[in-house]
Amino acid sequence: MATPQPGIFAQGTRAHRHLEFVLRPDVPTADVLAALAPLRQPSVSAGGANIVVGFSPTLWRQLSPDAAPADLTEFPDLDGVPGTEHDVWVWIHGSDDAVLFDVARSTTALLAPIAAVAVEVGGFVYHDGRDLTGFIDGTENPSVEEAFEVATVADGQVGAGGSFAITQRWVHDLDSFGRLPVREQENVFGRSKADSVEMDDDVKPHTAHIARVVIEADDGEEIEIFRRSVPYGTVTEHGLHFVAFSADPHRFTAMLQRMFGAAEDGLRDRLTDFSTPVTGAYWFVPSVQALGDALG
Repeated sequence: MATPQPGIFAQGTRAHRHLEFVLRPDVPTADVLAALAPLRQPSVSAGGANIVVGFSPTLWRQLSPDAAPADLTEFPDLDGVPGTEHDVWVWIHGSDDAVLFDVARSTTALLAPIAAVAVEVGGFVYHDGRDLTGFIDGTENPSVEEAFEVATVADGQVGAGGSFAITQRWVHDLDSFGRLPVREQENVFGRSKADSVEMDDDVKPHTAHIARVVIEADDGEEIEIFRRSVPYGTVTEHGLHFVAFSADPHRFTAMLQRMFGAAEDGLRDRLTDFSTPVTGAYWFVPSVQALGDALG
């Protein structure tokens, strides 16, 4: 049985750092593999930090074509949803940001011969797991027991134990959102602000965030993803660094289409009036075994 990278599921961490790297021009594949080799066994406790390593669809096909699922796809082309895919994604999270800073610097030095940092985002847990809007984030997440099945490719399939991932940085307009009465804020999300109770279907707006991102299959079962998002930012720019994992990347695309008016009903998520995506990428996060096989 293939083992997913354990950092995907590590809970209780309050400090997060996301690094996206872009390969330097004309770097030979052998040099890429050599530089990445020390990351072939992401540790659950690298000096107190969890590490998750993902690859762009293009790079993973190049590094390990036999372990690349057929569903491995590029970020979709949707109006208002920028695609900013790079080559390697490293997510470092733990309880001590000083440790994360050291691990991030070490990782950057390790990859410096072949890649440069294109994106760096530092995230944190806000109060009791709330988004900066004040609403509880991740209420729809599957339980820990269900998360492995939701987030990882099943045994017997190409890429088994791996996970498809999406990352997006969303910039919030908290001033505009904060001017709304609480009841109207709740209509934006489709949940109560204090305790995250979902509105009944007969009163929940069709444009509410929950109404747009909760998708059901033909049999009525909810199509789930495993979210690991965190707030980020400064007083001048802040928002949500959205991170999610799935056994099927088409779930991400369906949710984005419903949020941005590209689904059959043409409705748009009201939350997009107050939060704007400025980055977007799909990744493949291979199993520990596949990562080891690829990097040697």
